[in-house]
Amino acid sequence: MDVLSIEFLTALLSIIFIDLVLAGDNALLIGLVAKNLPHHHQKRIIVLGAIGAIGVRIILTLVAVKLLEINGLLLVGGILLIYISYKLLLTEEELDVHPGKRTFWGAIGTILLADILMGMDNIIAVAGAANGNMLLVAIGLIISIPIVIWGSTMVTRLMEKYPFIIVMGAAILAWTAAKMIVKDEYVAHFFQTKTAMYTFEAIVVTVIISIGLTVKVYVQRKNKKDEVAS
Repeated sequence: MDVLSIEFLTALLSIIFIDLVLAGDNALLIGLVAKNLPHHHQKRIIVLGAIGAIGVRIILTLVAVKLLEINGLLLVGGILLIYISYKLLLTEEELDVHPGKRTFWGAIGTILLADILMGMDNIIAVAGAANGNMLLVAIGLIISIPIVIWGSTMVTRLMEKYPFIIVMGAAILAWTAAKMIVKDEYVAHFFQTKTAMYTFEAIVVTVIISIGLTVKVYVQRKNKKDEVAS
């Protein structure tokens, strides 16, 4: 495929568009993780998280075909991502974790794990649009790096001002997890209609957000009682 051909340019535009959509998920995830870190660590986590996200997507693209051959991968990944979406909804205190134990590299690990889980499904779209041309994939991913970094910074700042964005972010991650699960070969026969798929996705999001908010309210009330008692 000639680099200057219409076919190449059209495919590149398609990949950039797909990457922008995927970068939105990455930016949201990095922002959710960064909110629980001290301010002096947030810029580093955003930059390293973005670099890690792009690296993970490049690797997953290279092995995308092989990943599709592993039955149950989307199911397991979706379940793990559900837990991550719940965990990111809460603060350290609400998770019964001492703030000092939330380490910088632990946050990086959370970002990379979630990137791998989310990327297993969505990266197939990029590989398909590239028609096997890895130069196209690499160019598209490189272009998406500043989008991820800028988006993560913006999301982190917005969440500090508007906490409800945290709930929206956790809901989007839970929805992504549910979409992964319904596509897995082991359970796909349960979701042969769009109604069944949408119902399951809605249930997953509702349950995760409900449990997370219930725990949040319970811990906040408990902390207030402890402060009054002391």
